[in-house]
Amino acid sequence: MNDRTSTDSTLTCPFEGASPYDTYVHASVLNTLQHPFTEAPDEMGFLVTTQVMELWFTLIVHEWRTAKVAFAKDDLPAAMDALVRSRRALTALSGAWEPIAALTPAQFNGFRAAFGRASGFQSAMYRHMEFLLGDKSAGLLRAHRGDPAVHEALAETYREPSLYDDVLAYLHRQGLPVPAHVRERDVIRPYDADPGVVEAWRHVYAGPQHHPHLALGELLTDIAELVTRWRFDHVLVVRRAMGAKPGSAGSAGLAWLEQRAARPVFPELWEVRGDV
Repeated sequence: MNDRTSTDSTLTCPFEGASPYDTYVHASVLNTLQHPFTEAPDEMGFLVTTQVMELWFTLIVHEWRTAKVAFAKDDLPAAMDALVRSRRALTALSGAWEPIAALTPAQFNGFRAAFGRASGFQSAMYRHMEFLLGDKSAGLLRAHRGDPAVHEALAETYREPSLYDDVLAYLHRQGLPVPAHVRERDVIRPYDADPGVVEAWRHVYAGPQHHPHLALGELLTDIAELVTRWRFDHVLVVRRAMGAKPGSAGSAGLAWLEQRAARPVFPELWEVRGDV
């Protein structure tokens, strides 16, 4: 069989330097960032999986920030578009567990000691995600103080309203009864459910079934569900690979993850379903 590409000058003409693809995607850089510390056959998969998740975190944070800007402008269609894109990224993020989901304790132990005190909860970009969801923590921010650039960027996310705060402010401007004490709350504190916000969402869910605010509530519920599923998948991966052993960075390991996974995302959107 003839290789038709050999006569196609558009495919075989030498590039002047790096290929346009590599100039745009930086694949040659990405492909040099994997440095396993052991000969364990499963370490490469663990390392790549973790790096891929970091990229998904970056995209999700970008989309949530885009949505925040749109909500501040009362531009619901643009906010919804960004949230839909983040939902797709969250779906892909959940699937990223697959290469390491079935690690046995022996396989995990083959390289676990190599990463020392490194732990997933140290991910600054994941912390941006959590802060944007309203799960603020001064202690987890303080942990990054040794890296000034990372710490300051994360501190900005810590100090600003969460994505959900911006959603509630938008709903208030649209005439829904979001309580003043919620709108004026100290945004560096973790968000807790409020009966007044449940009532505001009840107005939405008791209204017309094709109203855009109902679509917003369901889209946020999708996001909340995907975040929660990713957290619980994390619990299952850790439970399967290492059981209840302490975490690599000194945390309680499985127990700590279970506690974090149980924290509700956008809590009133779950509570309102029993009031409609």
